[in-house]
Amino acid sequence: MARARTKSSRRRLLDDLRSRLAEHGLPIYASAIAFRAIVALIPLVLLGLGLLGALGLQSTWQDSIAPAIQPRVTQPVYDAIDYSAKKILSSGTAGLIVFASALVLWDLAIGVNAIMNALNRIHDVEERRSPTRRALTAVWLAVAVAVCVLGAVLVLTVAPRAGGSFHVLLGIGRWIVAPLLLMLAVGLLMRFAAAEHPEPRWASAGSLLVIGTWIVASVLFRLWITYVANFKSPIGSLTGLLILTTYVFVSSAIFLVGAELDELLRKQRSR
Repeated sequence: MARARTKSSRRRLLDDLRSRLAEHGLPIYASAIAFRAIVALIPLVLLGLGLLGALGLQSTWQDSIAPAIQPRVTQPVYDAIDYSAKKILSSGTAGLIVFASALVLWDLAIGVNAIMNALNRIHDVEERRSPTRRALTAVWLAVAVAVCVLGAVLVLTVAPRAGGSFHVLLGIGRWIVAPLLLMLAVGLLMRFAAAEHPEPRWASAGSLLVIGTWIVASVLFRLWITYVANFKSPIGSLTGLLILTTYVFVSSAIFLVGAELDELLRKQRSR
């Protein structure tokens, strides 16, 4: 009997989740967020290379990143990518870091603004913040998300290059630190992006769903890049672009699904 009630409750939760996703038009918001994230990828890559150059980690490109790119593209394309990356790493990085940071902040702030609108609809609240306060909230959340995401990427790419006795420890610890940084970014967005802050305990289940699904999607994306992708042909390049946009869209959609799940659990608990 209890098992039947549990099954019925789960089915009702899924039905409510599906209807709320359609009612709030979240696929449209997910598309808008994914678009801004894709646009931000270019300055984010520039910022990452600039930070590697500023930190004296130029060897990371030659030892870790470049060898993964070279077999998958034609030699002229690789030569162009390698030359550009080395130029960025060896040139003056202060201006590049400032310029790339401004572009990343601009794109992410617009994306955070879309997240604000989506979360307001999810939590059924009206936007009562002044334009100035809303803009400042979008900016500091964009900064926090950029720091967390870029930190996670740098931890995953730089930690394996550490030498000495810390090599094994950092090699294992990066898979703990990186998800924690991503969970912090998701938690900050779910907690502070909406006009009215949800209860902290209800900004957890959805965050775990987002991080877990993102890790699975990232592993699948990496497996596809490693064993399937071939950018040496026009069809392979177009397929790669399609897979990348799908990956970013799925990540954005899962974030909003997690927020909806948090809200449904909160309402069920209050009832």
